[in-house]
Amino acid sequence: MNGPHDLGGQMGFGPVAPEKDEPYFHAEWEKRALGITLSCGAFGAWTIDESRHARENIPPADYLAASYYEIWIRGIDKLLERHGFATRAELLSGHAQQAGAVPKRVLKADMVPAVLAKGGPCDRPVEAAPLFVVGETVRTKNFNPATHTRLPRYARARTGVVGAVQGSFVFPDDNAHGKGENPQWLYTVVFDGAEIWGEDADPTLTVSIDAWESYLEPA
Repeated sequence: MNGPHDLGGQMGFGPVAPEKDEPYFHAEWEKRALGITLSCGAFGAWTIDESRHARENIPPADYLAASYYEIWIRGIDKLLERHGFATRAELLSGHAQQAGAVPKRVLKADMVPAVLAKGGPCDRPVEAAPLFVVGETVRTKNFNPATHTRLPRYARARTGVVGAVQGSFVFPDDNAHGKGENPQWLYTVVFDGAEIWGEDADPTLTVSIDAWESYLEPA
């Protein structure tokens, strides 16, 4: 969706200024925000793609004024309420007021190392062969869904070259909305700078994105 999270190429936000020796967390509450997010994700009520879309749906003014982990917590608030684990009143008060939905599983402290080590693999087999091959010229489609997509705005309706066939993976555009995993082939597509940024782009620049097969068409 064309939300406040999709800032590639947008002006007015200043330069990217990486923090030297940046710590993992800038405040103690951020550690808790990460822990809460992972613990709630273990409930098994939503997918990582639905959680991303929940963050994307935060109103732009609120999203852009929030820090990284504030965005995470606001997304979790949406998911807990949507799936019946907490009401808006409970989230605001910090206290349970009624029985909520029962999680499929609960992440206990002694389970954390193994769960983190396992991660969340999203590679899945597909029966069909990939439609595109390395070196082939392709064009990304031009669409603007109100639903979740991993194709950024700056890379839509652009011509590039397939740099790699990465394998087949869960299709997030469907998985975010309960339509199933519907795996597709995933490609790394390489664009030259002028194709993305225009005639003033650095001629030595290239931009690579990972694009699912349904984002692409032959050029």
